[in-house]
Amino acid sequence: MSQGSEGRKLSNFLCFAIYSANLAFGRAYKPILDELGLTYTQYIALVALSEEDDQTVGELGEKMFLESNTLTPILKRLEQIGFINRRRDPADERQVRVRLTPAGRTLLESDPAASLADATGLGDDFEEVQQNVTRLRDNLLRSTAGAEKP
Repeated sequence: MSQGSEGRKLSNFLCFAIYSANLAFGRAYKPILDELGLTYTQYIALVALSEEDDQTVGELGEKMFLESNTLTPILKRLEQIGFINRRRDPADERQVRVRLTPAGRTLLESDPAASLADATGLGDDFEEVQQNVTRLRDNLLRSTAGAEKP
């Protein structure tokens, strides 16, 4: 995009549109998750575990784009409130494996955030927008893959 005066308008930056949409999602999720005593990141960890249970902390962190030192306190809290179990992998004691408890599964089966799909106002376009944003993220990650490693 040209960097003329029109190009420099904040509303023309795709990165800002996505950033501000993320903030809006946070505001929409907050009352729902506050009622459950969860943060957004804790909720997403539960959702990721519901897709594939008994993951290592490292595997879960990769899916969530979080380092294990950031993820570990989140998982400790989820274990304290009874939604997950953590245990050392018997095959490799260095690895910690994470599983949903029945209480964690029950919480997710209630689908607490179901109303947010309607709140987006996307209707039949919801899936297409989600796929496009995912493709955008993946393309950006691919384009910067070598830049982070010295």
